[in-house]
Amino acid sequence: MQTSENSSSLERRIDVTVPVAQFNKEVEKRLQRLAHTVKLHGFRPGKVPLKVVAKQFGDQVRQEVLESELETRFVSAVKEKSLKVAGFPRFEANKEETGSESLVYGAVFEVYPEVTLGDMAKAKIERPVFEVSDADVDRTLETLRKQRAVFEPVDRAAESGDKVDIDFAGKIGKEPFEGGSAKGTQVLLGQGSMLEDFEAAIIGMKTGETKSAKVTFPKDYHGKDVAGKKAVFEITLNRVEAPKLPEFDEEFAKSLGVSSMDEVRKEVLDNLKREVKRRIQGRLKDQVMQSLLDSTKVELPRSLVEMEVHRLVDQARGDLEARGIKTKDMPIPREMFEDQAKRRVNLGLILAELVKVHALHAKPEQIRAVIEEFAQHYEHPEEVIRWHYAEPSRLNDAESFALEENVVDWALGLAKVEDKAVTFDELMGN
Repeated sequence: MQTSENSSSLERRIDVTVPVAQFNKEVEKRLQRLAHTVKLHGFRPGKVPLKVVAKQFGDQVRQEVLESELETRFVSAVKEKSLKVAGFPRFEANKEETGSESLVYGAVFEVYPEVTLGDMAKAKIERPVFEVSDADVDRTLETLRKQRAVFEPVDRAAESGDKVDIDFAGKIGKEPFEGGSAKGTQVLLGQGSMLEDFEAAIIGMKTGETKSAKVTFPKDYHGKDVAGKKAVFEITLNRVEAPKLPEFDEEFAKSLGVSSMDEVRKEVLDNLKREVKRRIQGRLKDQVMQSLLDSTKVELPRSLVEMEVHRLVDQARGDLEARGIKTKDMPIPREMFEDQAKRRVNLGLILAELVKVHALHAKPEQIRAVIEEFAQHYEHPEEVIRWHYAEPSRLNDAESFALEENVVDWALGLAKVEDKAVTFDELMGN
């Protein structure tokens, strides 16, 4: 078995030879075993003649034996040559070398690239700095309060924050258009659920009033038939309901699953601190990963990229199915995921080398800490922890997270890090 000249820096070819006598012997053994179990019309079980079995199943069995023999001999060959195979090999029959005594196939495959890590000391990282204040707790409590508002009918003009019931009919020019009319539609004003001009026309209207509103659809509007066009809507206001907010009292606390407002404030503070920590970690990780990509150039095995593209397509299809969208006959362009797949494969190769060179493997106590912090979001954290440790594979996500945190900590120790104060809204992406 020889390694031939590479067609690319990562591609290899190894000749795999299968002796014909051994191949035929294995085929015959499998056909004989099949003859004892196969059921064919007109024959008793176990009494089907070998010639009949061979005629019916011979091609299938020969293909199975060939694949098995090639795979076994390929694994042995790459192990002998200490080659680290990326993806799966492609077997090609070598007609010139195939004789009566042997079957010779060329196994074409890629190997993992050598990764030379870049200099993270040249990287610049901006670290967000933010401390949760009482004002942040108050604002979060007010949001929780608004989420638990009940709406009651009022006899006044509609205001932002009200819930209104409307009928409307729209025309472009003199023609109605699809989706431009409805009755009994409820709109929460000020939430951006309708076009800005449309909502602005409702504010100030009273129950029973009808009003015309001129609206221009954005050029990037999801409805292509109306995008960029001007319409006139006749809007009738049927009902106005104003929000009634709950008091900050014991009943409000109970609605959140605790017994007092002091306990509510403590839980809100703890949750905000956890979320702030998570957001800061996320910002740092994004910058570190991008710096690693920028500083380390890696030749990517095409086979690994293709496997990742396939995985992302399957994931997208699964997400759509979960939303009730049938994807059986829906084409999902693979090109959509090409860049994302390359980035993931690239980062995976760099991180693997970093972990190996700098011993950044996740330790058991780190994995435990990740799971315990995650469990705090649930009512019974101890049950969540037990669930993770009941099956080793359930620790994989926590292990990956801890490993990435080790990489981030290592990188921050080398890079030029500048602290930058941020606001609550900046950090939360509001």
